Amino acid sequence: MSKTTDWLPSSREGVLAMAKDWKAVMTANAGAWGIPADVLTAFDGLIQTAETALETARNETTRTPVATAQCRTAFDALVAKMRDIKRRYFLSPPLDDPAYISLGLKLPDTHPTPSGTPTAQVLIETFLIGRHELGVKIVYVTGSPVEAANKGYRIWYSVTEQGDAAPANPEDLRKSFSTKRKKDLIEFEFNDSGKMAYFALQIENEGRKGPWGPLVSALIP
Repeated sequence: MSKTTDWLPSSREGVLAMAKDWKAVMTANAGAWGIPADVLTAFDGLIQTAETALETARNETTRTPVATAQCRTAFDALVAKMRDIKRRYFLSPPLDDPAYISLGLKLPDTHPTPSGTPTAQVLIETFLIGRHELGVKIVYVTGSPVEAANKGYRIWYSVTEQGDAAPANPEDLRKSFSTKRKKDLIEFEFNDSGKMAYFALQIENEGRKGPWGPLVSALIP
């Protein structure tokens, strides 16, 4: 049986053992959990079929390609039933914690791990897209995009008229937007063509801000 990344055991023996445990716990709690008798009967039948198919496929004297295929089919049906039972009877309405643990399942993690304050510094590189449009590419100066705190970016920018003084620092920029993309697009007004745009960037994570990136400029096409 192929390995799984969810709550199912990675071996057929493990799946079978879990199914048998479920059957015992479900039988004891069928009334309280609202599990119909025919569901238990069908589930027990699938368990027995899977157990027999596994024994046949593992036995040197009975193991054949057909037996192997039958074993795979039996466990596919058993797993499908287990997923259906979990969805129908364990999650809606949800079982209490002791009942959930009694089925060999891990409790859902309802407390997200804090990802912390961003510390990475990023800068913007611009590239031409079309008239009145500039592409922006986010480049890491320090840190890495895989760090948990680096979830989003706030791009600040301003457009200056010809002859106006350039912004002295990122805090002087007036417009901004948030993005999670490493590449994005800024569309300017028609009459901004030929003007200079200035940019700076901060990483943002749940209201926490990282250090400013350097101020950069580009001519609006």
